[in-house]
Amino acid sequence: MIEVFVIMRNLRILSFFVFLAIFSLTFALASEVQLSEDETTIIMEEFDTMTKGIDAMGIFVHNVSIALPMFIPGFGIIWGLFAAFSTGIAFSAMKSTIPLLNQIPPLSILFMSPVGLMEVAAYSIAMSRSYILIHKLIKKMPIRPDIRATCIEVVILVVLLLAGGFLEYFLIESMSGFDSGMID
Repeated sequence: MIEVFVIMRNLRILSFFVFLAIFSLTFALASEVQLSEDETTIIMEEFDTMTKGIDAMGIFVHNVSIALPMFIPGFGIIWGLFAAFSTGIAFSAMKSTIPLLNQIPPLSILFMSPVGLMEVAAYSIAMSRSYILIHKLIKKMPIRPDIRATCIEVVILVVLLLAGGFLEYFLIESMSGFDSGMID
């Protein structure tokens, strides 16, 4: 029994890091896509519309609505890759409009900021659980033993994204105050 637990724990840890790498690579590759001026304008207008007036809870709800479908067996992996690609494309658009971002390696956004770390960890937890569940379903293994672990992972994801939402909002507010102070 202990051997099965150790094997499952090792699979869990390995799958987390594999999906962390896959998410990161997808984001990094998408952030290097060259967009036309029209595409950049459309993406930035959508981004502005989506983020206008958003608060910490709005950021949290947005991120959770992206993350929770990543738990769906099989589909969650595809959804997670789509989210990574979309985020990378948005970063590419931002690089076109904010030249200073060209000097920042895309992966540093994920791994050198607390918000990025929290989000990529949450998404990797969900995507890797999606993989574990679909793997078990394909192998016709029972997933009932995974219900408790999945519930715990959902709670971890929610806590990470809640903290990340409040931190991101705080950083946005701090930066907007900094910008207006620079203009005066």
